[in-house]
Amino acid sequence: MTITMGKLAGRPPAALAQSAPRLALRLAPLAAAAMLLAGECRADWRVQPIIGVSGTFTDNVSRTDDSRAHSQFVTEITPALVLFGKGRRFEVAASGQARQYAYSNGKVPGTADRVYDYGLNGRGELVEDLLFVEASASSSPQSISAFGQQSNSSLYALGNRAQVKTWRVSPYLTQRLGNTALVSVRYARDSVNSDINSFGNSVGDSVLASLTSGKSFDALGWGLTYTRQDLTSAIGGDSSSESASGNLRYALNKRFWLTANAGYDRYDYQALGGRTEGRNWAAGIDWTPSQRSRLSAEIGRHFYGQTGKLFALHRSRHTVWNISYDDVITNSRQQFLLPSTIDTAALLDRLFSATISDPLLRQQAVANYIQQTGLPPSLADSVNYLSNRYLREKRLQASSAYTKGRSSGVLTLYRTERTALSDQQSDSELLGSQLSSLNDNVHQKGASLTYNYRMNSRTSVLATAVFSRSLSQTTGYESSNRELRAGLTRQLGNNLRGAVELRNMRGGLGPTAGNYRENAVSASLTFQL
Repeated sequence: MTITMGKLAGRPPAALAQSAPRLALRLAPLAAAAMLLAGECRADWRVQPIIGVSGTFTDNVSRTDDSRAHSQFVTEITPALVLFGKGRRFEVAASGQARQYAYSNGKVPGTADRVYDYGLNGRGELVEDLLFVEASASSSPQSISAFGQQSNSSLYALGNRAQVKTWRVSPYLTQRLGNTALVSVRYARDSVNSDINSFGNSVGDSVLASLTSGKSFDALGWGLTYTRQDLTSAIGGDSSSESASGNLRYALNKRFWLTANAGYDRYDYQALGGRTEGRNWAAGIDWTPSQRSRLSAEIGRHFYGQTGKLFALHRSRHTVWNISYDDVITNSRQQFLLPSTIDTAALLDRLFSATISDPLLRQQAVANYIQQTGLPPSLADSVNYLSNRYLREKRLQASSAYTKGRSSGVLTLYRTERTALSDQQSDSELLGSQLSSLNDNVHQKGASLTYNYRMNSRTSVLATAVFSRSLSQTTGYESSNRELRAGLTRQLGNNLRGAVELRNMRGGLGPTAGNYRENAVSASLTFQL
Protein backbone atom coordinates (compact mmCIF):
# COMPACT_ATOMS: atom_id res chain seq x y z
CA MET A 1 0.00 0.00 0.00
CA THR A 2 1.08 3.63 -0.47
CA ILE A 3 0.86 6.10 2.40
CA THR A 4 1.02 9.88 1.87
CA MET A 5 1.77 11.90 4.98
CA GLY A 6 1.13 15.51 5.85
CA LYS A 7 3.38 18.45 6.76
CA LEU A 8 5.26 19.19 9.96
CA ALA A 9 5.96 22.75 10.97
CA GLY A 10 9.69 23.36 11.55
CA ARG A 11 11.08 24.46 14.90
CA PRO A 12 14.31 26.38 15.53
CA PRO A 13 16.99 24.53 17.51
CA ALA A 14 16.86 25.29 21.22
CA ALA A 15 20.59 25.59 21.83
CA LEU A 16 22.70 26.75 18.90
CA ALA A 17 25.65 27.20 21.21
CA GLN A 18 26.10 23.47 21.74
CA SER A 19 29.04 21.64 20.22
CA ALA A 20 28.62 20.43 16.64
CA PRO A 21 28.40 16.68 17.43
CA ARG A 22 25.77 17.16 20.12
CA LEU A 23 23.79 19.52 17.91
CA ALA A 24 23.90 17.06 15.00
CA LEU A 25 22.76 14.26 17.26
CA ARG A 26 19.77 16.20 18.57
CA LEU A 27 18.71 17.56 15.20
CA ALA A 28 19.09 14.33 13.23
CA PRO A 29 15.93 12.61 14.57
CA LEU A 30 13.92 15.85 14.13
CA ALA A 31 15.20 16.26 10.59
CA ALA A 32 14.38 12.66 9.81
CA ALA A 33 10.86 13.10 11.18
CA ALA A 34 10.41 16.26 9.13
CA MET A 35 11.51 14.43 6.03
CA LEU A 36 9.13 11.52 6.63
CA LEU A 37 6.21 13.85 7.25
CA ALA A 38 6.92 16.16 4.33
CA GLY A 39 4.04 16.54 1.91
CA GLU A 40 6.07 15.28 -1.06
CA CYS A 41 7.19 12.12 0.72
CA ARG A 42 5.40 9.05 -0.59
CA ALA A 43 6.25 5.66 0.84
CA ASP A 44 5.45 2.01 0.31
CA TRP A 45 4.86 0.20 3.59
CA ARG A 46 4.55 -3.50 4.27
CA VAL A 47 3.22 -4.23 7.76
CA GLN A 48 2.80 -7.83 8.90
CA PRO A 49 1.23 -8.47 12.33
CA ILE A 50 1.73 -12.06 13.54
CA ILE A 51 0.33 -14.02 16.48
CA GLY A 52 1.66 -17.40 17.53
CA VAL A 53 0.46 -19.98 20.07
CA SER A 54 2.44 -23.08 21.00
CA GLY A 55 2.53 -25.89 23.53
CA THR A 56 5.73 -27.72 24.49
CA PHE A 57 6.28 -30.76 26.68
CA THR A 58 9.85 -30.85 27.98
CA ASP A 59 11.59 -33.19 30.42
CA ASN A 60 13.94 -30.40 31.63
CA VAL A 61 12.21 -27.05 31.58
CA SER A 62 15.01 -25.01 33.20
CA ARG A 63 17.87 -26.78 31.36
CA THR A 64 19.62 -27.89 34.54
CA ASP A 65 21.47 -31.07 35.51
CA ASP A 66 19.57 -34.37 35.75
CA SER A 67 19.21 -34.31 39.54
CA ARG A 68 17.18 -31.06 39.41
CA ALA A 69 15.34 -31.57 36.11
CA HIS A 70 11.57 -30.85 36.05
CA SER A 71 9.09 -32.02 33.42
CA GLN A 72 6.59 -29.36 32.37
CA PHE A 73 4.04 -28.46 29.74
CA VAL A 74 4.80 -24.91 28.62
CA THR A 75 2.21 -22.76 26.84
CA GLU A 76 3.55 -19.81 24.85
CA ILE A 77 1.75 -16.86 23.26
CA THR A 78 3.83 -14.72 20.87
CA PRO A 79 2.49 -11.53 19.27
CA ALA A 80 4.93 -10.13 16.69
CA LEU A 81 5.17 -7.39 14.09
CA VAL A 82 7.35 -7.09 10.98
CA LEU A 83 7.54 -3.77 9.11
CA PHE A 84 9.25 -2.62 5.92
CA GLY A 85 9.08 0.89 4.52
CA LYS A 86 10.71 2.52 1.51
CA GLY A 87 10.31 6.02 0.16
CA ARG A 88 12.22 8.26 -2.17
CA ARG A 89 14.42 9.48 0.68
CA PHE A 90 14.25 6.82 3.37
CA GLU A 91 14.28 3.09 4.12
CA VAL A 92 13.25 1.40 7.36
CA ALA A 93 12.96 -2.20 8.52
CA ALA A 94 11.78 -3.27 11.97
CA SER A 95 10.56 -6.33 13.79
CA GLY A 96 9.63 -7.20 17.33
CA GLN A 97 7.99 -9.95 19.35
CA ALA A 98 7.02 -10.72 22.92
CA ARG A 99 6.79 -14.26 24.31
CA GLN A 100 4.51 -14.95 27.30
CA TYR A 101 4.87 -18.30 29.09
CA ALA A 102 2.58 -20.33 31.33
CA TYR A 103 3.66 -23.56 33.10
CA SER A 104 1.44 -26.56 33.87
CA ASN A 105 3.03 -27.22 37.28
CA GLY A 106 3.89 -23.67 38.17
CA LYS A 107 6.96 -21.63 37.36
CA VAL A 108 10.22 -23.13 38.68
CA PRO A 109 13.52 -21.31 39.35
CA GLY A 110 15.50 -20.65 36.21
CA THR A 111 12.49 -20.07 33.93
CA ALA A 112 11.01 -16.87 32.48
CA ASP A 113 7.55 -15.35 32.62
CA ARG A 114 8.09 -13.41 29.42
CA VAL A 115 10.83 -12.63 26.92
CA TYR A 116 10.90 -9.92 24.27
CA ASP A 117 13.18 -8.77 21.50
CA TYR A 118 13.08 -6.12 18.80
CA GLY A 119 15.28 -4.67 16.11
CA LEU A 120 15.09 -1.55 13.96
CA ASN A 121 17.29 -0.22 11.16
CA GLY A 122 16.63 2.94 9.20
CA ARG A 123 18.31 5.32 6.80
CA GLY A 124 17.13 8.76 5.68
CA GLU A 125 18.33 11.43 3.26
CA LEU A 126 18.00 14.81 5.00
CA VAL A 127 19.56 16.98 2.28
CA GLU A 128 19.59 15.51 -1.22
CA ASP A 129 22.94 13.97 -2.16
CA LEU A 130 24.59 15.63 0.86
CA LEU A 131 23.33 14.87 4.39
CA PHE A 132 22.09 11.48 5.60
CA VAL A 133 21.25 9.78 8.88
CA GLU A 134 21.25 6.14 9.97
CA ALA A 135 19.64 4.81 13.13
CA SER A 136 19.30 1.43 14.76
CA ALA A 137 18.01 -0.04 18.01
CA SER A 138 17.73 -3.55 19.40
CA SER A 139 16.93 -5.55 22.49
CA SER A 140 17.45 -9.31 22.75
CA PRO A 141 18.60 -12.09 25.09
CA GLN A 142 22.37 -12.68 24.93
CA SER A 143 24.73 -15.19 26.52
CA ILE A 144 26.66 -14.06 29.60
CA SER A 145 29.43 -16.60 29.04
CA ALA A 146 30.71 -18.70 26.15
CA PHE A 147 30.61 -21.65 28.57
CA GLY A 148 27.07 -22.84 29.28
CA GLN A 149 23.67 -23.11 27.63
CA GLN A 150 23.24 -20.47 24.96
CA SER A 151 20.60 -17.76 24.78
CA ASN A 152 19.33 -18.68 21.29
CA SER A 153 18.64 -22.33 22.10
CA SER A 154 15.64 -21.80 24.38
CA LEU A 155 13.95 -18.65 25.57
CA TYR A 156 12.05 -19.89 28.61
CA ALA A 157 15.22 -21.22 30.30
CA LEU A 158 17.07 -18.33 31.94
CA GLY A 159 20.48 -19.90 32.57
CA ASN A 160 23.53 -17.96 31.33
CA ARG A 161 21.40 -15.16 29.89
CA ALA A 162 21.11 -11.39 29.98
CA GLN A 163 18.89 -8.89 28.15
CA VAL A 164 21.09 -6.52 26.11
CA LYS A 165 19.77 -3.27 24.65
CA THR A 166 21.52 -1.10 22.07
CA TRP A 167 20.84 2.06 20.10
CA ARG A 168 22.87 4.02 17.57
CA VAL A 169 22.30 7.31 15.71
CA SER A 170 24.73 8.36 13.00
CA PRO A 171 24.35 11.47 10.82
CA TYR A 172 26.87 11.72 8.00
CA LEU A 173 27.76 14.02 5.14
CA THR A 174 29.08 13.09 1.69
CA GLN A 175 30.18 15.51 -1.01
CA ARG A 176 31.67 14.85 -4.44
CA LEU A 177 34.45 17.19 -5.55
CA GLY A 178 33.68 16.80 -9.23
CA ASN A 179 35.37 13.70 -10.60
CA THR A 180 38.41 14.23 -8.38
CA ALA A 181 37.39 12.94 -4.95
CA LEU A 182 34.60 12.06 -2.52
CA VAL A 183 34.57 13.55 1.00
CA SER A 184 32.68 11.79 3.80
CA VAL A 185 32.34 12.83 7.45
CA ARG A 186 30.34 10.73 9.92
CA TYR A 187 29.47 11.15 13.59
CA ALA A 188 27.91 8.38 15.67
CA ARG A 189 26.60 8.17 19.21
CA ASP A 190 25.66 4.78 20.58
CA SER A 191 24.79 2.97 23.79
CA VAL A 192 24.90 -0.61 25.06
CA ASN A 193 23.39 -1.71 28.37
CA SER A 194 22.08 -4.86 30.00
CA ASP A 195 20.22 -6.08 33.07
CA ILE A 196 23.51 -7.49 34.46
CA ASN A 197 25.13 -4.84 36.66
CA SER A 198 28.60 -6.35 36.28
CA PHE A 199 28.49 -5.72 32.51
CA GLY A 200 29.19 -2.02 32.33
CA ASN A 201 26.55 0.11 30.63
CA SER A 202 28.45 2.24 28.13
CA VAL A 203 28.07 5.21 25.79
CA GLY A 204 30.32 5.85 22.80
CA ASP A 205 31.04 8.84 20.56
CA SER A 206 32.74 8.21 17.21
CA VAL A 207 34.00 10.34 14.35
CA LEU A 208 35.02 9.04 10.92
CA ALA A 209 36.39 11.18 8.09
CA SER A 210 37.53 9.96 4.69
CA LEU A 211 38.73 11.33 1.37
CA THR A 212 38.70 8.91 -1.58
CA SER A 213 39.61 9.27 -5.24
CA GLY A 214 36.97 9.88 -7.88
CA LYS A 215 36.44 8.81 -11.48
CA SER A 216 39.39 10.87 -12.69
CA PHE A 217 41.70 8.28 -11.17
CA ASP A 218 40.93 5.34 -13.41
CA ALA A 219 43.91 3.01 -12.94
CA LEU A 220 45.25 4.30 -9.62
CA GLY A 221 42.81 4.84 -6.78
CA TRP A 222 43.66 6.26 -3.36
CA GLY A 223 42.05 7.06 -0.03
CA LEU A 224 42.70 8.66 3.37
CA THR A 225 40.77 7.71 6.51
CA TYR A 226 40.70 8.92 10.12
CA THR A 227 38.60 7.40 12.92
CA ARG A 228 38.30 8.06 16.65
CA GLN A 229 36.03 6.63 19.34
CA ASP A 230 35.68 7.79 22.94
CA LEU A 231 33.98 5.30 25.24
CA THR A 232 32.60 5.75 28.74
CA SER A 233 31.74 2.58 30.66
CA ALA A 234 30.24 2.26 34.14
CA ILE A 235 32.67 -0.60 34.91
CA GLY A 236 35.64 -0.16 32.58
CA GLY A 237 35.89 3.63 32.89
CA ASP A 238 36.98 5.84 30.01
CA SER A 239 38.86 4.50 27.00
CA SER A 240 39.54 5.58 23.44
CA SER A 241 40.82 4.33 20.10
CA GLU A 242 42.23 6.25 17.16
CA SER A 243 43.37 5.27 13.70
CA ALA A 244 44.72 7.07 10.63
CA SER A 245 45.48 5.30 7.36
CA GLY A 246 46.02 5.72 3.65
CA ASN A 247 45.43 3.23 0.85
CA LEU A 248 46.22 2.71 -2.83
CA ARG A 249 44.51 0.57 -5.50
CA TYR A 250 46.16 -0.16 -8.83
CA ALA A 251 44.17 -1.76 -11.66
CA LEU A 252 45.99 -4.36 -13.74
CA ASN A 253 42.76 -4.63 -15.73
CA LYS A 254 39.07 -3.90 -15.18
CA ARG A 255 38.61 -6.93 -12.90
CA PHE A 256 41.89 -7.26 -11.01
CA TRP A 257 43.34 -4.73 -8.54
CA LEU A 258 46.46 -4.65 -6.39
CA THR A 259 45.87 -3.02 -2.98
CA ALA A 260 48.11 -1.55 -0.29
CA ASN A 261 47.52 0.46 2.88
CA ALA A 262 49.51 1.86 5.78
CA GLY A 263 48.64 3.75 8.94
CA TYR A 264 48.92 4.18 12.69
CA ASP A 265 46.68 2.83 15.49
CA ARG A 266 46.42 3.97 19.10
CA TYR A 267 44.35 2.46 21.93
CA ASP A 268 44.00 4.01 25.38
CA TYR A 269 42.94 1.36 27.90
CA GLN A 270 44.45 -0.50 30.86
CA ALA A 271 46.56 -3.07 29.01
CA LEU A 272 47.89 -6.39 30.24
CA GLY A 273 51.29 -5.45 28.87
CA GLY A 274 53.07 -4.46 25.71
CA ARG A 275 52.31 -1.63 23.30
CA THR A 276 48.87 -0.26 22.62
CA GLU A 277 49.91 1.83 19.64
CA GLY A 278 52.02 1.45 16.54
CA ARG A 279 52.29 1.45 12.76
CA ASN A 280 50.42 -0.95 10.47
CA TRP A 281 50.63 -1.99 6.83
CA ALA A 282 48.95 -4.49 4.48
CA ALA A 283 49.08 -5.55 0.83
CA GLY A 284 46.66 -7.66 -1.17
CA ILE A 285 44.42 -8.19 -4.19
CA ASP A 286 40.80 -7.50 -5.15
CA TRP A 287 39.51 -9.69 -8.00
CA THR A 288 36.02 -9.65 -9.52
CA PRO A 289 35.98 -12.33 -12.24
CA SER A 290 32.24 -11.83 -12.85
CA GLN A 291 29.21 -10.00 -11.49
CA ARG A 292 28.46 -13.05 -9.34
CA SER A 293 31.93 -13.62 -7.86
CA ARG A 294 34.48 -11.65 -5.88
CA LEU A 295 37.72 -12.43 -4.05
CA SER A 296 39.51 -9.94 -1.79
CA ALA A 297 42.55 -10.86 0.31
CA GLU A 298 45.37 -9.10 2.13
CA ILE A 299 48.19 -9.80 4.56
CA GLY A 300 49.94 -7.31 6.80
CA ARG A 301 51.13 -6.39 10.27
CA HIS A 302 49.86 -4.31 13.20
CA PHE A 303 51.61 -3.57 16.49
CA TYR A 304 49.92 -6.65 17.99
CA GLY A 305 51.28 -9.03 15.34
CA GLN A 306 50.81 -10.30 11.79
CA THR A 307 47.27 -9.95 10.46
CA GLY A 308 45.27 -10.97 7.42
CA LYS A 309 41.88 -10.50 5.81
CA LEU A 310 39.84 -12.53 3.32
CA PHE A 311 36.46 -12.16 1.65
CA ALA A 312 35.14 -14.52 -1.04
CA LEU A 313 31.64 -14.54 -2.53
CA HIS A 314 30.13 -16.61 -5.31
CA ARG A 315 26.49 -16.71 -6.40
CA SER A 316 24.85 -19.02 -8.91
CA ARG A 317 21.19 -19.45 -9.77
CA HIS A 318 20.64 -21.93 -6.95
CA THR A 319 23.46 -21.27 -4.43
CA VAL A 320 25.33 -18.56 -2.55
CA TRP A 321 28.78 -19.17 -1.04
CA ASN A 322 30.42 -16.82 1.42
CA ILE A 323 33.81 -17.13 3.16
CA SER A 324 35.54 -14.48 5.28
CA TYR A 325 38.44 -14.07 7.69
CA ASP A 326 39.37 -11.06 9.80
CA ASP A 327 41.81 -10.17 12.58
CA VAL A 328 40.85 -7.08 14.56
CA ILE A 329 40.78 -5.43 17.98
CA THR A 330 37.21 -5.31 19.24
CA ASN A 331 35.05 -5.67 22.36
CA SER A 332 31.69 -7.18 23.28
CA ARG A 333 29.75 -3.93 22.97
CA GLN A 334 31.01 -3.34 19.42
CA GLN A 335 29.86 -6.82 18.40
CA PHE A 336 26.38 -6.12 19.79
CA LEU A 337 26.18 -2.82 17.88
CA LEU A 338 27.82 -3.83 14.58
CA PRO A 339 28.02 -7.63 14.45
CA SER A 340 30.74 -9.16 12.28
CA THR A 341 28.68 -12.30 11.73
CA ILE A 342 27.07 -13.18 8.40
CA ASP A 343 23.63 -11.57 8.24
CA THR A 344 20.96 -14.17 7.51
CA ALA A 345 18.70 -11.80 5.60
CA ALA A 346 21.58 -10.49 3.46
CA LEU A 347 22.65 -14.02 2.52
CA LEU A 348 19.11 -15.07 1.58
CA ASP A 349 18.51 -11.78 -0.24
CA ARG A 350 21.39 -12.64 -2.59
CA LEU A 351 19.95 -16.12 -3.07
CA PHE A 352 16.39 -14.95 -3.79
CA SER A 353 17.51 -12.10 -6.08
CA ALA A 354 17.77 -14.58 -8.96
CA THR A 355 14.01 -15.20 -8.86
CA ILE A 356 12.48 -12.12 -7.09
CA SER A 357 13.51 -8.79 -8.60
CA ASP A 358 11.32 -6.45 -6.48
CA PRO A 359 13.31 -5.47 -3.33
CA LEU A 360 10.28 -5.16 -1.02
CA LEU A 361 8.77 -8.46 -2.19
CA ARG A 362 12.17 -10.07 -1.73
CA GLN A 363 12.47 -8.66 1.80
CA GLN A 364 9.08 -10.13 2.65
CA ALA A 365 10.02 -13.49 1.16
CA VAL A 366 13.26 -13.54 3.16
CA ALA A 367 11.42 -12.67 6.38
CA ASN A 368 8.85 -15.41 5.78
CA TYR A 369 11.57 -17.98 5.07
CA ILE A 370 13.51 -17.08 8.23
CA GLN A 371 10.35 -17.35 10.30
CA GLN A 372 9.28 -20.67 8.79
CA THR A 373 12.70 -22.31 9.19
CA GLY A 374 13.58 -20.77 12.55
CA LEU A 375 16.92 -19.40 11.31
CA PRO A 376 18.71 -16.97 13.65
CA PRO A 377 19.26 -13.30 12.67
CA SER A 378 22.95 -14.01 12.06
CA LEU A 379 24.85 -17.04 10.81
CA ALA A 380 28.26 -18.51 11.57
CA ASP A 381 27.75 -16.99 15.00
CA SER A 382 30.21 -17.71 17.79
CA VAL A 383 29.04 -16.73 21.27
CA ASN A 384 29.47 -13.01 21.87
CA TYR A 385 29.80 -13.35 25.64
CA LEU A 386 29.69 -10.38 28.00
CA SER A 387 33.05 -8.78 28.71
CA ASN A 388 34.25 -5.28 29.58
CA ARG A 389 37.70 -5.95 28.10
CA TYR A 390 39.29 -5.15 24.75
CA LEU A 391 39.99 -8.29 22.71
CA ARG A 392 41.96 -9.36 19.69
CA GLU A 393 39.62 -11.52 17.61
CA LYS A 394 40.59 -13.83 14.75
CA ARG A 395 37.42 -14.97 12.98
CA LEU A 396 37.02 -17.45 10.12
CA GLN A 397 33.47 -18.07 8.96
CA ALA A 398 31.74 -19.60 5.98
CA SER A 399 28.16 -20.05 4.86
CA SER A 400 26.22 -21.45 1.96
CA ALA A 401 22.55 -21.22 1.03
CA TYR A 402 20.89 -23.51 -1.52
CA THR A 403 17.49 -23.72 -3.11
CA LYS A 404 16.36 -25.85 -6.04
CA GLY A 405 13.08 -27.55 -6.72
CA ARG A 406 11.58 -28.67 -3.43
CA SER A 407 14.76 -28.50 -1.38
CA SER A 408 16.52 -25.61 0.35
CA GLY A 409 19.12 -25.38 3.04
CA VAL A 410 21.64 -23.19 4.87
CA LEU A 411 25.05 -24.40 6.10
CA THR A 412 27.34 -22.34 8.34
CA LEU A 413 30.77 -22.93 9.86
CA TYR A 414 32.90 -20.75 12.14
CA ARG A 415 36.12 -20.70 14.14
CA THR A 416 37.20 -17.81 16.37
CA GLU A 417 40.04 -17.00 18.72
CA ARG A 418 39.62 -14.20 21.26
CA THR A 419 42.64 -13.02 23.26
CA ALA A 420 42.06 -10.41 25.98
CA LEU A 421 44.27 -7.31 25.70
CA SER A 422 43.08 -5.21 28.67
CA ASP A 423 43.42 -6.36 32.27
CA GLN A 424 41.12 -8.71 34.19
CA GLN A 425 39.96 -6.20 36.78
CA SER A 426 37.06 -4.85 34.70
CA ASP A 427 35.61 -8.39 34.46
CA SER A 428 36.16 -9.40 38.09
CA GLU A 429 32.50 -8.93 39.04
CA LEU A 430 31.33 -10.90 36.00
CA LEU A 431 33.59 -13.92 36.56
CA GLY A 432 34.54 -13.91 40.23
CA SER A 433 38.04 -14.41 41.59
CA GLN A 434 38.10 -18.19 40.94
CA LEU A 435 37.35 -17.73 37.22
CA SER A 436 39.21 -14.47 36.61
CA SER A 437 41.31 -15.91 33.76
CA LEU A 438 38.47 -17.80 32.01
CA ASN A 439 38.14 -15.21 29.20
CA ASP A 440 41.88 -14.56 28.71
CA ASN A 441 42.13 -16.78 25.65
CA VAL A 442 38.89 -18.32 24.32
CA HIS A 443 38.68 -20.50 21.21
CA GLN A 444 35.29 -21.32 19.68
CA LYS A 445 34.21 -23.41 16.72
CA GLY A 446 30.87 -24.67 15.47
CA ALA A 447 28.61 -25.63 12.61
CA SER A 448 24.91 -25.52 11.83
CA LEU A 449 22.78 -27.02 9.08
CA THR A 450 19.14 -26.28 8.31
CA TYR A 451 17.34 -28.29 5.61
CA ASN A 452 13.82 -27.69 4.31
CA TYR A 453 12.02 -30.13 1.98
CA ARG A 454 8.71 -29.01 0.49
CA MET A 455 6.49 -32.10 0.17
CA ASN A 456 3.76 -30.15 -1.61
CA SER A 457 2.50 -26.59 -1.86
CA ARG A 458 1.33 -26.62 1.77
CA THR A 459 3.57 -29.03 3.68
CA SER A 460 7.31 -28.92 4.44
CA VAL A 461 9.70 -31.03 6.48
CA LEU A 462 12.41 -29.24 8.47
CA ALA A 463 15.61 -30.53 10.08
CA THR A 464 18.26 -28.58 12.00
CA ALA A 465 21.56 -29.61 13.56
CA VAL A 466 23.79 -27.24 15.56
CA PHE A 467 27.15 -28.08 17.15
CA SER A 468 29.48 -25.77 19.07
CA ARG A 469 32.52 -25.95 21.33
CA SER A 470 34.19 -23.33 23.51
CA LEU A 471 37.65 -23.81 25.03
CA SER A 472 39.44 -21.62 27.55
CA GLN A 473 43.10 -22.03 26.63
CA THR A 474 44.23 -20.49 29.91
CA THR A 475 42.21 -22.65 32.32
CA GLY A 476 41.76 -25.72 30.08
CA TYR A 477 37.97 -25.75 30.61
CA GLU A 478 35.92 -26.90 27.60
CA SER A 479 32.16 -26.72 27.01
CA SER A 480 30.25 -28.32 24.12
CA ASN A 481 26.65 -27.95 22.98
CA ARG A 482 24.53 -29.96 20.57
CA GLU A 483 21.05 -29.23 19.24
CA LEU A 484 18.98 -31.50 16.97
CA ARG A 485 15.52 -30.54 15.69
CA ALA A 486 13.09 -32.17 13.27
CA GLY A 487 9.64 -30.92 12.40
CA LEU A 488 6.75 -30.59 10.00
CA THR A 489 5.00 -27.38 8.95
CA ARG A 490 1.70 -27.13 7.09
CA GLN A 491 -0.13 -24.16 5.66
CA LEU A 492 -3.66 -24.58 7.02
CA GLY A 493 -5.10 -21.51 5.32
CA ASN A 494 -4.08 -18.32 3.57
CA ASN A 495 -2.84 -16.82 6.83
CA LEU A 496 -2.62 -19.80 9.20
CA ARG A 497 0.32 -22.16 9.57
CA GLY A 498 0.73 -25.14 11.89
CA ALA A 499 3.92 -26.92 12.98
CA VAL A 500 5.10 -29.82 15.13
CA GLU A 501 8.68 -30.33 16.27
CA LEU A 502 10.87 -32.80 18.13
CA ARG A 503 14.16 -31.64 19.68
CA ASN A 504 17.08 -33.06 21.60
CA MET A 505 19.65 -30.84 23.30
CA ARG A 506 22.81 -31.49 25.30
CA GLY A 507 25.43 -29.16 26.68
CA GLY A 508 27.54 -27.86 29.53
CA LEU A 509 26.35 -25.55 32.29
CA GLY A 510 29.64 -23.79 32.99
CA PRO A 511 32.90 -24.32 34.89
CA THR A 512 31.23 -24.68 38.30
CA ALA A 513 28.30 -26.89 37.19
CA GLY A 514 27.70 -30.12 35.28
CA ASN A 515 25.88 -30.87 32.05
CA TYR A 516 22.26 -30.74 30.94
CA ARG A 517 20.12 -32.60 28.46
CA GLU A 518 16.58 -31.97 27.25
CA ASN A 519 14.05 -33.79 25.11
CA ALA A 520 10.95 -31.94 24.01
CA VAL A 521 8.01 -32.05 21.62
CA SER A 522 6.01 -29.00 20.61
CA ALA A 523 3.07 -27.97 18.44
CA SER A 524 2.29 -24.44 17.29
CA LEU A 525 -0.11 -22.31 15.29
CA THR A 526 0.97 -19.05 13.64
CA PHE A 527 -1.54 -16.56 12.24
CA GLN A 528 -0.48 -13.69 9.99
CA LEU A 529 -3.07 -10.94 10.21
